[in-house]
Order: sequence, then C-alpha cells, then structure tokens
Amino acid sequence: MEHFGKNALSVNVGQRLRILREERNISLRELARRSGLSANALSMIERELTSPSVSTLDKIATALGISITAFFHQEPQRRSVVFVKANERSRIPFLRGLWEGLGGEFFSGRMNAFLLTLENGGNSGPFGMVHGGHEFAFCLRGILEYEVSGERYPLEAGDSLIFSAQMVHRWRNPGNVVANAVIVIAGFEDAERPGNYHTSSLPKEKA
Repeated sequence: MEHFGKNALSVNVGQRLRILREERNISLRELARRSGLSANALSMIERELTSPSVSTLDKIATALGISITAFFHQEPQRRSVVFVKANERSRIPFLRGLWEGLGGEFFSGRMNAFLLTLENGGNSGPFGMVHGGHEFAFCLRGILEYEVSGERYPLEAGDSLIFSAQMVHRWRNPGNVVANAVIVIAGFEDAERPGNYHTSSLPKEKA
C-alpha cells in the first residue's frame, strides 16, 4: 500500500498522465474505457483543470498497468560521473521481481543501466514498451525471454541481445529458477528518460 503526504497531489499530475499515456500510445477514449472514467474527466485532469483524488489516480494507474507512484516521480540531479556502491543501488520491488538501478538514473549522458531479478513468471507488465535509442540485454542467470516485434528470444546465462528500442518489446522469466540480467539503454534523446518508462511499466505488487 502506497502512502502519500498531504501535498502529494501538488505535483504536476496532469502532465505526467499525458506523458505516461502517450508513451503507451493509448488514446483518451481507450483510457476512459479501461479505467471506467469519462474521457472528458481525463482530459480535464491532463489540462490541469481539475485535481484527481488518489482513488481516481489508482483507477488510471491500473488501466495503464503502472504503479500509482509513477505520477509522483521527481527527476534526480544528473551528474557526469556516477559511482554506485552495491549496497546503495536504487531498488524498486515489483510483482515477482526487483529492479535495481546501476547509476543511469543519475547520469547526465544518454545511457541507462539496471539489474533485473525475476522470479518465475516475473515480467515487464501487460503492455509492450517503445522508446528511443537502443537496448542491450545480458542474461546472468536463468532464462530471460525478450519479445521484440512479436519475435521471441530466450536468453540463457551468457546470452545477449541488442535491438532498436523503437520496436515494441517486453520481457519475462518463463523458467523455473530466478533469472538475473543486466539491461543497458543508450542513444536516446537528451530529454527522454526510457529508464523511467521501464520502471513505471512494472506490474504492481499485490497488497
């Protein structure tokens, strides 16, 4: 269960909603159908004409397949050199998995890297991802299955995969043992943060 301070909704939720929705190529009408809210109400939220309640945001987050915390993401200060100790990694637990940042979330350059730990059935969420740049995956343990434009690539320990991240993609662990993999995203536009998209897409842990 997420907890928010009394000023949580002062964040520019409307702008975040529009970004998260457009990243997934979901129209207002489609989001309205999935969430049970009206397209007009969603439009008013995006245009900052009304402030949504936490329960309304929860419905929208569920419809988008993301955690409600994605609406309150704040950009960290970027640096040209980032050194991260193993015990100081950013960690985001999600349903049957763990995302660990390897410093890319603080790096000022066009590269992001993270470590995935996936239990059996752990996956990137119900929707395929599309973003700028190129993506590299290296499987350390178990099996990490990537689906890229409908083609499946089962990566076992030592296997790697590189592809254009503008192709629709997703990942999962279809095996019976825990899978570990390093994911690197590079070459995206300066203003784009595809690592944020990956984390906001992760399936929520059950309460």
